[in-house]
Amino acid sequence: MSEEKNDNNAAGTSACASCGSAEVDEVKLVTCTNCDLVRYCSNSCLLDHKSQHEEACKKRAAELSDELLFRQPESSHLGDCPICCLPLQLDTTNKNLMCCSKVICKGCNYANQVREAVGKLQRKCPFCRAAIPSSKEEVDKYRMKRIEANDPVALHREGRSEDKKGNYIKAFEYFTKAVELGDVEAHYQLALLYNYEHGVEKVMGKVIHHTEEAAIGGHPDARYNIGVVEWNNGDSERAVKHWIIAASQGHDLSIKALLNAFKRGMIIKDELAAALRAHQAAVDATRSPQRERERAAEYHQTERNFVFSL
Repeated sequence: MSEEKNDNNAAGTSACASCGSAEVDEVKLVTCTNCDLVRYCSNSCLLDHKSQHEEACKKRAAELSDELLFRQPESSHLGDCPICCLPLQLDTTNKNLMCCSKVICKGCNYANQVREAVGKLQRKCPFCRAAIPSSKEEVDKYRMKRIEANDPVALHREGRSEDKKGNYIKAFEYFTKAVELGDVEAHYQLALLYNYEHGVEKVMGKVIHHTEEAAIGGHPDARYNIGVVEWNNGDSERAVKHWIIAASQGHDLSIKALLNAFKRGMIIKDELAAALRAHQAAVDATRSPQRERERAAEYHQTERNFVFSL
């Protein structure tokens, strides 16, 4: 019987993998946190069994890590618009609401603007109905209120603001705090800081860690970047897996990467076709009459501006 099977049998019979003690009232077994394969009755048993279990533990831990990493996210890190409940688009600037830190689609924001204009109503937040700030002082007041409340979205936004100003140390602090509160975008931004050595030394392990955490959280740009790293490291199979996941979220760059991989024979035709269909389905899921009307209005405004600029 193999070593791994012995480990599994020990766990299955609720016995310590080292000494064989059964779990009874006075003996509580603790599962190995890295692999979930075996259980121990004490730290001394864990240390005694380490040399026998280490290889199987590392192998299973790597398998569990990959299971989590390559799991298809339910949605992108942006989630759904809280008003129309449709997925937020990746290829457009969604509306960030300063008062409540919500992110809504441009379609819902445009519909609210039209409603207010037609009814000659006071301008209010489409989500929480707070009055729209009319001065920079009011905007700053809203912003600081959300930051002081430890709102992770407000924290990562402030981090990005400091990043654009070149205040990388402050940006790092805001992103780190947002990460502690579970913000996916902050993980991605931290990875960029580490990668480009903005305020911190480049530590590739931290670049990969934060990029993977963002990808697991549904961030398609992060997923694409991991694919690029894997591709450059010569592991085209893992790279393609990452790009297929990102493509199914509607990520355009991942489709381009898959087309390149197809030309090089790294992905078969059926897999590419499935990725293309999944990509189109993700894009279609973000469409709505309101968003199309907003896009048309934006296009006409651009045309008008272009004509007047001549």
